[in-house]
Amino acid sequence: MPTHTTGTREQWLQARIELLQAEKELTRRSDELARRRQELPWVRVDKPYQFETDEGSGSLQDLFHGRSQLLIYHFMFGPDYTAGCPSCSAIADGFNGVAVHLANHDVTLSAVSRAPLAKLQAFKRRMGWTFPWASSSGSDFNTDFNVRVTEEQQRNGGVEYNYRREGAWQVRGSDGPVVEMANMTGTDVATYIRERPGMSAFVLEDGVVYHTYSAYARGLDGVWGMYQWLDRAPLGRNESGIWWRRHDEYGAR
Repeated sequence: MPTHTTGTREQWLQARIELLQAEKELTRRSDELARRRQELPWVRVDKPYQFETDEGSGSLQDLFHGRSQLLIYHFMFGPDYTAGCPSCSAIADGFNGVAVHLANHDVTLSAVSRAPLAKLQAFKRRMGWTFPWASSSGSDFNTDFNVRVTEEQQRNGGVEYNYRREGAWQVRGSDGPVVEMANMTGTDVATYIRERPGMSAFVLEDGVVYHTYSAYARGLDGVWGMYQWLDRAPLGRNESGIWWRRHDEYGAR
């Protein structure tokens, strides 16, 4: 347990009031960012993507399930994985509770991964999830939305992720935690990191689908409910080594 300053209730209250002003400013800035997200130009999606879902084969429009807005979480679960990414799994643990409320606001929440549907369904049952999860296997969807890296791109560079170009991938001494993450998905590091996390938003208007927003990497912090709680805990995120685990594995630690 790290040492920390202590003080009187009066000292705490003074410091808390000062912090409150900063929190209010952050809230106002967050509101402004939300407005700017909603003002981004819409980009028409004409490519006929096909997905495998619990209801059968369907288009991107079918993933809306009759609603006008669609939020997709790009879940790291590649065709060669034997289980879903543990960090993506931690994020997805919060989906069941919010999906019904999003639906009440005319928004469908769905996950999409490249693994075959049967793998996704089996993992979904294991985790006790009920939110929609579609397989994009055989389509360009993950590539077009920058959450899939080919072996050639990985070898030669030219990967675009989080709106930046990456060079060729090389094994690094700091990859130790990633090795463990890869092991948890039944893959090697190179295979594991060819999938990338992200989220994308779409709107359906007059029968036409438009892409409105995408976020990656730390841009996903806001949809990771656990982080919002940890940021308010005394020791914060307290991250050391691999601490993302699937909820059914904590007893094995």
